[in-house]
Amino acid sequence: MRPVRKGGRLLAALLSTLLATVLMAVLVPASAEAAAPPRPQSDPFYRPPSPLPAGRPGDVIRSEAVTAWVLPLVPMNARAWRVMYLSTDAKGRPNAVTGTVLVPRKAWNGPGKRPLVGYAIGTHGLGDHCAPSYGLRIGLDYESVFINAMLARGWAVVVSDYEQLGTPGVHTYMVGRSQGHAVLDSLRAATRLDAAGLPGDSPMGVSGYSQGGTSAGWAAQLKDEYAPELPIKGVAAGGVAADLSEVAEHLDGSLFFILLGAAAVGFDSAYPELPFTEHLNAAGRALMEDAQDDCIVDALTKAHFKRMSDYLNVDLLNTPEWQEKLRANRLGGGASPSMPVFQYHAIYDEMVDASQARTLRREWCGAGTTLRWHEYLLPEHALAALGAAGDVQSWLADRFAGEREAGNC
Repeated sequence: MRPVRKGGRLLAALLSTLLATVLMAVLVPASAEAAAPPRPQSDPFYRPPSPLPAGRPGDVIRSEAVTAWVLPLVPMNARAWRVMYLSTDAKGRPNAVTGTVLVPRKAWNGPGKRPLVGYAIGTHGLGDHCAPSYGLRIGLDYESVFINAMLARGWAVVVSDYEQLGTPGVHTYMVGRSQGHAVLDSLRAATRLDAAGLPGDSPMGVSGYSQGGTSAGWAAQLKDEYAPELPIKGVAAGGVAADLSEVAEHLDGSLFFILLGAAAVGFDSAYPELPFTEHLNAAGRALMEDAQDDCIVDALTKAHFKRMSDYLNVDLLNTPEWQEKLRANRLGGGASPSMPVFQYHAIYDEMVDASQARTLRREWCGAGTTLRWHEYLLPEHALAALGAAGDVQSWLADRFAGEREAGNC
């Protein structure tokens, strides 16, 4: 992989902007939202028509020009639209998903057509107001710094909100098939939004970390079956939760137990036939009511070092019904991406165990994927996203330039 140009400067800029974004999210008082756009819960834009219109996955249902912000009072130098588009849920049924399409204001001066990146977001929370299409409009989305860096390269970017994040219903958090569909259909939607002027044969990439890395991995694995026409040149997937059973075991009793609880809620939303709420005890019902509207900053302050057994009266995740759905949303297992993949992980990841990501690497490599694997000597999950940002962009730039990736399987 080509060395990152000006990597230190890029990392410093990313880190300073990210810290400012997080501080804004924590310190900006709720009263400051009085002048902000209405939250998705009260914004008619986020309510899908019923019944859904006929069409293909990726068809735009509605769109609206908006202003996207890196931070409050710091706009992105891009034209932006929020969109609602047709997609497909984990059970193969049509649904409606929202997102944001961003196109740099400056003309593309590189070779060929302007590249388009499907940016798969990491964990934002379960509350509808956590949707990036809302956070980007008020300058409080913690991933805006990564998105803006891609725009600075002249790339167009589309950011999916995923299923039922913003739109009515409980977000299907960590349900890989739903998230992969949403990302692939966001690329389709961006090219079908006439105002954006992005051709359907624009060179495409997908990038994501953590929940976004899992979503990017699913987009890569599902692409040939679900969206064979998309010219995806490469997928960068970091901090991937490939095997949710192993990740759940790692999170149970940890500082970050709330992420396991949120994933259980997400699966219950995607597969309502699964037993769940009937097995919650009083503490479980209270936590679910308290956390279901939280964004990630608030959620991570709760349920430290708790276990599923503290909130449920059965060993739920190990029941046959839950194991079946967890296996259905496990990356690898014989299927493999046909495009090059840059998979990366922090060696000392305290949230998403690195061993199950290494298993995915072996399975994808064994199935023939051209894969570039990199482990970062960083002691923390979020730091790896920062440390890898320059490498991700350089790797995608090489794919858009047509350079061959040999992989290191």
